[in-house]
Amino acid sequence: MDPAQEIEAEMLSRQKPMNDVIGRGDSAVQQFYCGATIFVTGGSGFLGKQLIEKLFRACKPKKMFLLLRPKKGKSMQERLEYMLQDSVFDVVRNKHPRFADKIVPVGGNVADIRLGLNDEDWSTITAEVDIVIHMAATIRFDEPLDVATLTNVRGTRETLELAKNCKKLRNYVYVSTAYTHATEDRIGKDVLEQFYPCPVAPGVMISMAEQMDVSRLNEITTELTRGWPNTYTFTKAIAEEMVRTYAAKLPICVVRPPIVINSYLEPLPGWLDMSSVMGPSGIIVGVALGVLHVFFVDIYKELALTPVDLVNNAIITAAWDSMERRKVTKEAPIYTVTNKQRFIKWELAKQVISSMRNVSTTKAVWYCYLFETSNKLIYWLLTWLIHYIPAYLLDGVCAVLPFRPKGIPP
Repeated sequence: MDPAQEIEAEMLSRQKPMNDVIGRGDSAVQQFYCGATIFVTGGSGFLGKQLIEKLFRACKPKKMFLLLRPKKGKSMQERLEYMLQDSVFDVVRNKHPRFADKIVPVGGNVADIRLGLNDEDWSTITAEVDIVIHMAATIRFDEPLDVATLTNVRGTRETLELAKNCKKLRNYVYVSTAYTHATEDRIGKDVLEQFYPCPVAPGVMISMAEQMDVSRLNEITTELTRGWPNTYTFTKAIAEEMVRTYAAKLPICVVRPPIVINSYLEPLPGWLDMSSVMGPSGIIVGVALGVLHVFFVDIYKELALTPVDLVNNAIITAAWDSMERRKVTKEAPIYTVTNKQRFIKWELAKQVISSMRNVSTTKAVWYCYLFETSNKLIYWLLTWLIHYIPAYLLDGVCAVLPFRPKGIPP
């Protein structure tokens, strides 16, 4: 057995305790979801796919409405069928071959008013849904503020309005980020599981995004977001305030995952959505493929990383737990899915990169190695020597031969 197969076999053996629990079907969380109708946004993304898989593999919901953006030339059903071809669904497909029959795709867009839902879909969802899980967001750090606001803030308001109209609502789960309030003035401090003061009132920020000239909003973005590292965390912080204002009216909870990486155990060890490779996973994949050899990094910093399956276990459990807590208090609980005693050091990444040389992929275009530096001058020098010059040479060869240049983006 080769090293990769040995690792996979070891990880699969660790699934047995979890599979035994799932098989019994008698946990309080499973009973909470059994027979439930769920509305999910962001289900076609990395986090969303694994959430859907886990819910149908472990919890037996009655139905799931899945918000999907329309695409030219493809129906909602075609988009769903394409998404379900992902390997993440292989295990649940083997155990429950007809699970997809319970997923109802609805056309819409989280950035639109009323989520872009037509009247018929709105009426059906509000009449049938028990649980709303809102995960959809733009996670680009450099997203223009108007786009980030309409998606992350107004989109959250629209899902809350939908939840408010759901006649059988039992819980609304808002998936935020552990970095909403990781601001400049909190460096070295703990960000607690509580709501913090909002940088801008949600209604004001939405009005600015809707009415202000885009160029003018871009001009003042730096001043508005002062203290926040990017428009993503800034708008997610405002969205949390929006959630807080609805907490007295609705059964709500907030889940704050940190940086999400490939799966630990479920449904397959190491599963990663290759359509959204980014962050630490993207770095590892880039090195493994031999296309990334120089990285600008402070090797003494630590990262909060959590596998996608552990994040989704927390999201699924949070809905049940917050319902139990609501019997005592109306305050919306916040769950941060990390452990500060388990932050990841760069040394571990180096070990992973070193081990990859023994289990290299057949898709690699060059040898697997990486230089890391925190010196900008050295970084740019190495980047030109190792990335740009070989890429230009490769494109030159491609220009002579009948191949499309791929080294340097056009």
